[in-house]
Amino acid sequence: MPVQLAVQFEFQANQNFSTFYPGDNKETINHLQQICKSKEQQLFIWGAVGTGKTHLLQATSKEANNNGKNSFYFSLALKTLPTPSMLEGLESFDLVCFDNIDEIAGNTEWEQAFFNFYNLHRDANNTLVLSAHCPPKYTAIQLPDLKTRMNWGLTLKLKPLNDEQQLNALIYKANDLGFEIPVNVGRFLITHYARDLPSIWKLLDKIEQATLVAKRKLTIPFLKQIMADHENNESR
Repeated sequence: MPVQLAVQFEFQANQNFSTFYPGDNKETINHLQQICKSKEQQLFIWGAVGTGKTHLLQATSKEANNNGKNSFYFSLALKTLPTPSMLEGLESFDLVCFDNIDEIAGNTEWEQAFFNFYNLHRDANNTLVLSAHCPPKYTAIQLPDLKTRMNWGLTLKLKPLNDEQQLNALIYKANDLGFEIPVNVGRFLITHYARDLPSIWKLLDKIEQATLVAKRKLTIPFLKQIMADHENNESR
């Protein structure tokens, strides 16, 4: 039986395929959705910070559960890597997603343990989905056999959104949260307050709360007021 794990994250309720704005990444999303139903053994996705790797891996794990599979998701972080013993028993899961697999690079104990898990999981004909900031051949993984195995499956790049797609993604996400951002307000927000998606999403949460409290539609003057209040709170 798989061991009980002290997991360092919580699934975000809205991290599913329907809430992800695809931009030019429809092919990658289609592959991830298909892997939730099939017996394809491995998929490696990579991209820069903010391209949506975590969102898509969590969506994949949830979708696999919805399809009757036993799935597992974990986000790796170099500064808080758990003991490699957490891998024990994971070979029995139908689908395993490891986010930021490049974070184990150079950790001899973790690399060897993951290599052993990889072989057991593959021998059981189960599915592995990995994400990183670069393609597998460019990761700093030191164990040659592990690096080779990471290249065995399909590798896909998540493409960043251009300016117009970022605006569309902002409007799309706001609609999912239950409020409307007019195009001119969204463009003003991106131009004056945030140029990358992680920053935009953080601001969007604050904007949503402010509109709910004030029960007002979002306009450029109201947005300026919200951001001024936010900046004042941050400086205290």
